Amino acid sequence: MMIIYPAIDLRGGKVVRLREGDPNQQTIFSEQPLETAQRWIADGAQWIHVVNLDGAFNQANHNLNVLEAIARLSVSVQFGGGLRSLADIEHAFERGAQRVVLGTVALKEPHIVYEAIRRFGSEAICVGLDARDGFITTHGWTETATITPTALGLRMAEMGVRHALFTDVSRDGALSGSNIQATIELAEQTHLQVIASGGVATLDELTLLAKSGVVAGAVIGMALYTNQFTLQEAIQLTERGYPK
Repeated sequence: MMIIYPAIDLRGGKVVRLREGDPNQQTIFSEQPLETAQRWIADGAQWIHVVNLDGAFNQANHNLNVLEAIARLSVSVQFGGGLRSLADIEHAFERGAQRVVLGTVALKEPHIVYEAIRRFGSEAICVGLDARDGFITTHGWTETATITPTALGLRMAEMGVRHALFTDVSRDGALSGSNIQATIELAEQTHLQVIASGGVATLDELTLLAKSGVVAGAVIGMALYTNQFTLQEAIQLTERGYPK
């Protein structure tokens, strides 16, 4: 069954969404992230995807306090943004994260990913395969590398990685539709448990992702915050189950 991850993107302690990851294209949806988390839990969320945007942009922040507060609720937290050392990773787990998303270090310092898996287990680690125009982006999507998500995903799989988050940066926060084909192909080619992210706008997209039989989950942000559909509808759709 495909897992739905409602997203809470944090910047300055507020719930925001950025269009294409651009900090200058920000919309604030709430100044009470804990209330937002409680809303998603009431609607049936088993996991919440929390992004520390201040960490991703190397800005001073107190979003780990928010992580800790959300983690005290009856929900599992997948947490990412600016985790670039083993100390950062350990600190996130200490604050209650169930799983961390490692993006920049997967490319720049893969030994950190390897060590994190060794210390915390493969279920606790997810690599972020964020891409623009088919190539990996790093440092809060501000830099583009010359490696594809598939190539990096295969490299990570060889190290023992099981979970990956794929975001087509050009679609994130734009409600333009997720990159369904690229997501499915990434899952098929790497055999990773790929979570779709970036631009999910309709229940039809979730149906296609679920029917693929290879996509493990989907992160949904803007569509929920702008009432394109409800979290309950998304969860009910995936609970139907589709043959693999």
